[in-house]
Amino acid sequence: MNTTDEKLIREKIRAFILASIHVPDLADDDNLFESGIVNSLFAVQLMTFIEKTFAIEVGPDDLDIANFKSIEAAAGFVLRKQAQPAAA
Repeated sequence: MNTTDEKLIREKIRAFILASIHVPDLADDDNLFESGIVNSLFAVQLMTFIEKTFAIEVGPDDLDIANFKSIEAAAGFVLRKQAQPAAA
């Protein structure tokens, strides 16, 4: 992966969030949960979006708020999952 890929991932995640929730000046490192921007239902929608959009599987071990707390965290999660070899 390169920085262009990471930027594209961030843009897709940002677009999904902003399509659902109006947040002016949303920064990549804004904590979505602490700020009250998202709730647990939206977190599930975000995980589903990430799975479908980036063709990765969010497993039980991935269900950590740290993976989805910000655009930056979610993009990093996607990059890590894409770098893993596919399960047999």
